Amino acid sequence: MRTIRTRKHTAALGAVTAVLALALTACGGGDETGTKSAGSADNAASVAASTDATQSSDATKATGTSKADSTAQNTGATKTDTGASKTSTSKGGSTASGNTSDSYAYKHPCKSSDLSVRVYPREGSATQQVIEVNNTGANSCGLSYFPRVSLGASKASDHSGDITPAVPGGLGGAPAYPVKPKTAAIAVIDLNPSGGNGLTWINEMNVLADGDHMPNADTQNFELGPDVKVRDPKLGLYRGTVADAVSSMKSAGKS
Repeated sequence: MRTIRTRKHTAALGAVTAVLALALTACGGGDETGTKSAGSADNAASVAASTDATQSSDATKATGTSKADSTAQNTGATKTDTGASKTSTSKGGSTASGNTSDSYAYKHPCKSSDLSVRVYPREGSATQQVIEVNNTGANSCGLSYFPRVSLGASKASDHSGDITPAVPGGLGGAPAYPVKPKTAAIAVIDLNPSGGNGLTWINEMNVLADGDHMPNADTQNFELGPDVKVRDPKLGLYRGTVADAVSSMKSAGKS
């Protein structure tokens, strides 16, 4: 009877041992599997992070290239526009000092708004007056060969009886008298070349700088001095100096 109990007990112990072994094996396998799973997850995360970093790097490079290309293109466009602007300015031929050529003046009559007119006695003469027309504009312009001048009474209601001076004859040549910017065109009138008795009711000189192109409304009036006597007045052509204008005036009335 003891022998039988011992064998049963041994068998029972063996069964328990086998169960424990199986349990331990199962637990160990679970840990190993869990470790491997954790490792695989870590590796997957690492790979994903690496992939994201690579894609981010590539995206950054792509963005950098795009910005560089865009900047280069914009810079190129700006340079091109600037060059076009310089070319356009160069073709225009305009400068800060304006166009001062005579050929330009021949095609562009002077405007009253670009002129300043003065009348004053010629130094050393009791009967001569200087008419000075200054170009205050930026470009050269053209005037008629001489100013349109009449002499009369300032308070007269009818100027049909005003006196007009004789001028040089045989005119021809350039289409206009050119006046450069900041330069004067000068004409001289002698109210009484002979110095004899003359009209005493005349006290005003009316001057239109360009009788060929300007309206009568642009005529300017200048008061003459007292005791003026007007007889057979003579007017010369526009010239660059008073002396040359006097020489021209002396030839007035001659064909």
